[in-house]
Amino acid sequence: MRKKISILLIIITVFTIFSGCSSNSTTSSSNKVKVLLSISDGSDDYRKLMIDNAKSYAESQNIKLTVMDAADSVEAQVSHMKEAASDRYNVIICAPVDPNTSLELERASKGIPIVFINTMPDDSVLERNKYIYVASNEKVAGKYQAEYISNYFKDKNDIKIVLFEGEKGPTARERTEAIKDTLRERGIKAEYVFEDHADWSREKAKEMFNIFLSTGKKFDCVLANNDSMALGVIESLKENKINNQAIPVLGIDALSDALNAIKDGSMKLTVYQSAKGQSISAVKAAVKLGSGDTLSGLQNLTSDGKYIWVPFEKVDKNNVDKYMN
Repeated sequence: MRKKISILLIIITVFTIFSGCSSNSTTSSSNKVKVLLSISDGSDDYRKLMIDNAKSYAESQNIKLTVMDAADSVEAQVSHMKEAASDRYNVIICAPVDPNTSLELERASKGIPIVFINTMPDDSVLERNKYIYVASNEKVAGKYQAEYISNYFKDKNDIKIVLFEGEKGPTARERTEAIKDTLRERGIKAEYVFEDHADWSREKAKEMFNIFLSTGKKFDCVLANNDSMALGVIESLKENKINNQAIPVLGIDALSDALNAIKDGSMKLTVYQSAKGQSISAVKAAVKLGSGDTLSGLQNLTSDGKYIWVPFEKVDKNNVDKYMN
């Protein structure tokens, strides 16, 4: 009888050990993954949010995440890739300074998997379960802005638009193209009375808009590829004593200052781009790739396995409270 009890106790102990190992397998694999996050410019408002959210999520999951700021230097970012290879990082999350250098970054990293974020590389340099891109589909953001404007001016076919674009690259290009394509499809005759790159900068957009105002040209609305530039325009309107409540100013990102501007009526629309959602999705993908796993089963993964699209959401006076913390 004692022998049978002893055997039974051994079986229970072995079962308990293996059950414990199974339940901790995901955590232990995450602990072993060494992740490098190379950010293009850590001084940018939105990229700051991405860093903070990535760090917070990594800490909550006991993931080893190191952040390096390229400070808008391609050379510094290439150095990050080389350092990742020499210091035996398992995976890299990279917001490229220049998306045209993505292939160079891949080569410098010596085959380490890379999760690109924030600025989209060319599709040709992406590869399933190796080099992927996590972001939101930029065309959707531009489409939302154009839809708002066409509805706002529903009794007006000719609209004079001031358009501020971000840094030259696929993000600004796709947002801008979507605006123009959507307005054209809706039968709107848009005249772009001023269009230029303010490079995502609040200060630069404000300065450029001040110069535009000095020309005396008429305009109906201002569309900006991001909130920072839209907020620069709003500052200019206020300082020039122009009623900004009557002029639709639209942005993208749903930054805190932009949400306040929506609330007070000085901005009509922003588009929520989830820095938290993108950052967490990027870290989750990085852990899988760094562990030698595939991305199969990850939410919002495209059928070709190259992209994870985190949805955009429209934010206006009707739902702004939902996004204000």
